[in-house]
Amino acid sequence: MSLSFHKVTIVGGGVLGTQIGLMCAYTGHDVTFWLRSEGSIGRTQPKIEQYSSMMLADLENAKKLIGNPMGSFLYPRGLIRSWDGISEEAIDALSVQAKKNFANLVHLELDLAKALEDADIIIEAMAENPQAKIEMYEKMKDLIPAKTILCTNSSTLLPSTFAEYTGRPERYCALHFANTIWKNNTAEVMGHPGTHAAVYDQVVAFADEINMVPLQLHKEQPGYILNSMLVPFLSAAQGLWANEVSDPATIDLTWQLATGAPAGPFKILDIVGLETAYNINQMKPEANEEGSTTWKIGQLLKEKIDKGETGITAGKGFYDYSKEA
Repeated sequence: MSLSFHKVTIVGGGVLGTQIGLMCAYTGHDVTFWLRSEGSIGRTQPKIEQYSSMMLADLENAKKLIGNPMGSFLYPRGLIRSWDGISEEAIDALSVQAKKNFANLVHLELDLAKALEDADIIIEAMAENPQAKIEMYEKMKDLIPAKTILCTNSSTLLPSTFAEYTGRPERYCALHFANTIWKNNTAEVMGHPGTHAAVYDQVVAFADEINMVPLQLHKEQPGYILNSMLVPFLSAAQGLWANEVSDPATIDLTWQLATGAPAGPFKILDIVGLETAYNINQMKPEANEEGSTTWKIGQLLKEKIDKGETGITAGKGFYDYSKEA
């Protein structure tokens, strides 16, 4: 596929930021992660190794699905653009190219000006902290090339909240991904009233270029499509836990047995990351009302975060992943 976007800069090296960058590198884009400090590099490098290994493992496992009637439903859609006529040899070739791309196209940079230089598209993938995002945009705005499109991967915040701080509101919109994006290859594209239509269309094209399915929103909506459904679900589960109705493992088991889902809400929270869940929870007005369910959720999540139990990437969240291969 001919690329319209060549250099991609990811601002932030968290769970989704890392996955987005690796997916861009997988599809042949030159990717630079801007990280705040040497400590950030120490936290991001293991994520890069972890997620690239997971992607390669899913490619290898896809070979076992060839000839399986369920293969067309189960294959990693972001890694294999079309399942029709796929062969083991074609998958092996994808794996070889992926290893080359991960080795040659992924860069870590502490110098913000160097990270943003000549970028075709920048994806801000910071935590859900509005003030931190504003401060980041104000640092970036005079360093971003005129040609560059700026996107936010915010899970719940509206791009119109930040547009004026970017220095390029007409070239700014939201581009939101789901976790394990190489399998759950959704890309929700949401502009704000000042986003130019041509820029919006370019972001839709970029999403397709990195093997995502572009899901176009016609107006701003907190939480987009996915999180407008997912966040209330996760909040309900956390409410059952916080009010001591049941424990996380039982709540997860209930959901899985009743719906056939592969994971329950607390396993999903481990994947999302408890820091992200905490930040979303604390944005609710009731988070400051001592004794409210939302306040209780915040207290419990903070206890786990303070113990370093922040989810899968930390090796422990609601579940212990330290013994998993």
